[in-house]
Formats: sequence, structure tokens, C-alpha cells
Amino acid sequence: MCTVRSRLPVVLTKPIRTRPVTSRRTLDAQTSPAYHGFMNHQPLRPTDEPAETGTLEEIRLQRRRDTAIGYRIFGAYGWGSTGDGHISARDPELADHFWLARYGVPFTQVTINDIVLVGPNGTVVDAPGGIDTGINFAAYLIHWPIHEARPEIMSAAHTHTGYGTPLSARREKILPISQEACSFFEDHEIFEDEELDIISLDGGKRIAASLGTARHGILANHGLLTTGESVGEAVGFFVTMERVAEAQMKAGDAAKPISDEGARSVKRSVGPGIAGWHQFQWLARRHVPDLSVLG
Repeated sequence: MCTVRSRLPVVLTKPIRTRPVTSRRTLDAQTSPAYHGFMNHQPLRPTDEPAETGTLEEIRLQRRRDTAIGYRIFGAYGWGSTGDGHISARDPELADHFWLARYGVPFTQVTINDIVLVGPNGTVVDAPGGIDTGINFAAYLIHWPIHEARPEIMSAAHTHTGYGTPLSARREKILPISQEACSFFEDHEIFEDEELDIISLDGGKRIAASLGTARHGILANHGLLTTGESVGEAVGFFVTMERVAEAQMKAGDAAKPISDEGARSVKRSVGPGIAGWHQFQWLARRHVPDLSVLG
């Protein structure tokens, strides 16, 4: 028997890793007892419901953490590889401000400190990580009007996907041809417009108006859009909506929808916001099992 020895040199020291400057506000929140609960996933039970507890700063930190997880989930699916996507979270105190990832960070690498606060005029007003590279301005143009028009919406999610975009090009609604599809029955609208690359607040306002009272939308020739009363709800339903778009595109004209009455019945169990939130919890544990990577 022989022993194979590595010819690689032994590294005796570790490289020094630099971290961006952290704001006093973030440091205060991160030293609180509640923050340490963020570092590991808690056991998930079927009866669990979304709850925001603690101080205002702890709630704000929780929303930023969930937003970072949402981006990483998108990245795990290969979405947003060229920066084409955004997830927003309304600030718990400044209702006309929202948080989202700063520009230039790969979705698979987003941390809590990469989530910046955007004001009503689209500028970054707080970068807790100490790095302000601006934002994808289309995120402001799309998300801010939605948050302004719908006070109950805490989060919105949008990106370009392999099946959502082709479905949007057909300019047709989601059909109740699967269990998941019933989540969106009578709860999504189509934004039919020529402004595919949203370059004005007016374009975003038209998107918000097109939603009416619906929670979700299909931006024609563009992609999917979901919203929720939590980041988890918006992101969970976005992943589900993409799966539904895949099923509808693959089934094609051969698909046979169930009845409206049947779809409403199924929706009662798969359509409530808590269903999207639970989907997010499963996705987070699958794609971001170690919360310490969030910083």
C-alpha cells in the first residue's frame, strides 16, 4: 500500500477579508438577541404563520434579510443573471420608501448589507453596508407606483424567466390546468402596453392601475409580477407562478382547464398569502440553508 501525498503547498495563513463599513443602526440591530435567531432556520411547522416581532429596527432587519434570501432564491434558479429583476420590501416606518438590492451584486451573492433603502424620488437614502452603487432604476419605476397605489402590499417581485416571458408574449391569462395554477385564479391581470422597457413613472403607474385589486400580474411581452403582504409571500408565489407558466406553455392548446367552481375551491387552500409564505420557507431552507452567508 502506498500513500499519495499532495504536492500542493501548505497554506499557513488565511487571506484577510475586508468588510464594508456598517452603519450604527445596523450594528445596534445586529447585537440584539433577536438578531441571532436570524442566523439559523427555525423548525418549520404546517401551522406557522408570518410574524414580525421585536423593535422597529429588528423588523426592518428581518425584511432586509428576507429580501436578500429572495434574491438568492432567484439566483439559484439562474434568474437575474444579467441584472434583470428586482424584489422590493416596504420600510416598516417610512411607508413611501422600500428596500432592494443595490446595483451590480450577483443575485447568488446578495447579503443583508447589499439591501439599500430607496426614497420616493428613486435615490438611495441609506446604504447600511457602506457601499452605494445605485440601483436598477427600472425597479424604482415599476415598484414605487405599486407600493404607492396599494398600501397593503409590502413586497413585489419581478424578473425575466424561461417560461414566464414566453407566456407573457401570448398575452393570455393563467388557466386552471394544475393545482398550482389555481393559486392565481381570478387574482391576476395582464398589463398590455408597448412600453416593455419601463422608462417612466407613468409606465409604472399604468402597471399598478392594470393590477386593479389583483395581487399578481403578467406584463405582456415582458414577464411575471407578484406581490404580497410579506417578502416571503411575493417570492414564494413568483416561483410558483413560473412553474405554472411552464406547465401552461408545455401543455399548450391540449390542456383542459377545470371548471371555475373547481378552481375557486382549490384556490381556497393554495391561494391565500400564507401558502406563498410557506413556499418561501421551503425554498429558503433548500437554497439558502446557511443563513450566515447573508452577513
